[in-house]
Amino acid sequence: MKKIGSCLIPVLFYLTLFPGFACGQRRPISEKDLFQFHWIGDPQLSPDGNQVAFVRIAVDDKREDYESSIWSVSARGGELNRLTTGKHDTSPQWSPDGKFLAFLRTVEKEGKPQPPQIFILPMDGGEAWQLTRLPKGASAPTWSPDGKALAFGSSTNGEDLSKAACDEAKEKDKSKCSPPEHEPDIHVVTRAEYRANGEGYLDFSRREHIWRIAFPSDPQDLSQPRQLTRGDFNEEEIEWARDGSRIYFVSQRELEPYYGLSQNAIYSVPEAGGETSEVARIAGSAQSISISKDGSRVAFLGVLNTPVQSHTKTNLWVADLKSGGAPRNLTSKYDWDVGGAILGDQEPPRGGGGIQPVWSADGKGLTVLVAKQGRANLQRFDAESGQATPLTQGDQAVTQYSSRGSQVVAEISSPTMMNDLFMIDPDGRQRRLTNVNEKLFSELTLTPPEEIWYSSFDGRKIQSWVQKPPDFDPNKKYPLILNIHGGPHAAYGYVFFHEMQWMAAKGYVVLYPNPRGSTSYGEAFGNIIQYHYPGDDFKDLMAGVNELLSRGYIDEKRLGVTGGSGGGLLTNWTVTHTDRFAGAVSQRDIADWAAWWYAADFTLFQPLWFRKAPFEDPQDYRDRSPISYISNVKTPLMLILGDADLRTPPDSGGGEMFRALKFRKIPTAMIRFPGETHELSRSGKPWHRVERLHHIVNWFDIYLQGKQTNEYDLIPPPKPEWEKTDKP
Repeated sequence: MKKIGSCLIPVLFYLTLFPGFACGQRRPISEKDLFQFHWIGDPQLSPDGNQVAFVRIAVDDKREDYESSIWSVSARGGELNRLTTGKHDTSPQWSPDGKFLAFLRTVEKEGKPQPPQIFILPMDGGEAWQLTRLPKGASAPTWSPDGKALAFGSSTNGEDLSKAACDEAKEKDKSKCSPPEHEPDIHVVTRAEYRANGEGYLDFSRREHIWRIAFPSDPQDLSQPRQLTRGDFNEEEIEWARDGSRIYFVSQRELEPYYGLSQNAIYSVPEAGGETSEVARIAGSAQSISISKDGSRVAFLGVLNTPVQSHTKTNLWVADLKSGGAPRNLTSKYDWDVGGAILGDQEPPRGGGGIQPVWSADGKGLTVLVAKQGRANLQRFDAESGQATPLTQGDQAVTQYSSRGSQVVAEISSPTMMNDLFMIDPDGRQRRLTNVNEKLFSELTLTPPEEIWYSSFDGRKIQSWVQKPPDFDPNKKYPLILNIHGGPHAAYGYVFFHEMQWMAAKGYVVLYPNPRGSTSYGEAFGNIIQYHYPGDDFKDLMAGVNELLSRGYIDEKRLGVTGGSGGGLLTNWTVTHTDRFAGAVSQRDIADWAAWWYAADFTLFQPLWFRKAPFEDPQDYRDRSPISYISNVKTPLMLILGDADLRTPPDSGGGEMFRALKFRKIPTAMIRFPGETHELSRSGKPWHRVERLHHIVNWFDIYLQGKQTNEYDLIPPPKPEWEKTDKP
């Protein structure tokens, strides 16, 4: 490092990447700036409302993983304080008196990460100490109202405990507990859903159950945790009764739920263990439960399972715990997405946290996140009438939040700001508490996108964003990248998106629309593509491209298209239905609906996207599969695939497209990422995320910008169509 004037920068690094860079000047963002990002997650207000604990995440020194630790900041702002020294600390939870902070810590043993355990940090000073030592670890630590116990989740079973006791005995006497002759590593599969993206094979002998452990007055006097629930089903979302007598949770109690419509219920169990009782149920699924301050009601987010739709809006519900009456839907006439989110690529990796309705102190209102037209803000709902009142507003996305009394802390993102913490005053005013990327972002040229609305083929209005190069000149002609989101029921909007900023910094105009099927525009807009996906959404995308062409600054011969997951499917659909694009990159995609039906980690046994199974109506699957039209492709196509992606397995997507295009001698390249799941772009290994961005833009540089390279064995190096005629 060398100091130049008042500017401290890694000079040689920046001069190599940006020859024109000088101290005091801002520079374009690069793909490798991800290595310097800091993320914030899971903010938690202290009981007195004076402090906010949160998880801070950064890339590790080897740039192969992420490190997380617990930090705090005053609710009035000021210095950030690191509270824990571990490298994998998450899930901070204040004790009711604010004297202790419970959190999860993952440590390594012989180079392998061990299951996370609950640790306790005294807030008056001293080192954190370990509370649990279960073989399969702990999750979701939750304090009892009196602070004398914690409830938590664990998948530890009796066999695990016996083996742990055996291992402990062997340390004292090696003749004790002989190991079994052979421990099989095979998987006996009897269920249709037997793997999960990011988890691998599911072990149905280890269900996530609720445990309880007493909080000791002396860390040297630890008691053993007690398992409160048992059986064949997972229990999730732990909430204590306000008097501490019971513990509430959510559970889905069908061994093979894919044979019926989605259904679960809210249950409770005595705090000392015993028989569970059903508390509330709707004809659908409940999540994000929250007990009122007086303990008389439970609020939750719920989705009805009828009519059967590919997209059904989430509603805010309230149930009376004393009368046991049917839950009331507070938002049945409210058409925006309660509990909704805006899609970005910088959610805190390994940051944890979640969202749930927050009760006001007087029990008359509930605060919850709502997505509306590409924005996500907090809304207050009257607990009786359901009347909505905005708490936060603006071109932004609230991603997480917590509350104590009238105080609310929110994690907020915008197109030029990654997630930072803000205190939200009762009048909605936002006071910034953190600016964890201030140093890096002060060096970068980040610009907000332009929001546009345009008419599609049938007159339907489509919202989109246009990210332009930092030095954009409307009198010039630019190459365009159409970037399609996945889901398909998701939404782009006002959130920080490294990928869009990076593409624009490389000289591209980036168009990222929300075609029909997207969320944040009401239930009908989202569900309109059911049984017609892909279809009219493709027409929405092409109308967006036409809209930008009509504005005069896009070169019609230098068009590119990309997208991931459902966006990968639509990228494949695009290049099989038009040759207007000079280059394309399909990511984590679907090419063959029938093959995907058989291979994905979740099932489509219910008529959500298709009315029948592929062997019952093969023509419908063929008609909607891009691979059926592979003979039409002229566009050079790159495939970005994760080898451990179980959501859109490569063999039913990019693998098929690649082999077919190689057969047809269409320029193609397949980039395979070892160990990466469907979450590659959001929480994959840092180097892999950077390499992904590099290859996407590099492909477009070749086919839209005329870059000369033989990086992909493209012999002879391609001469793009737009270069064969006079350049504009």
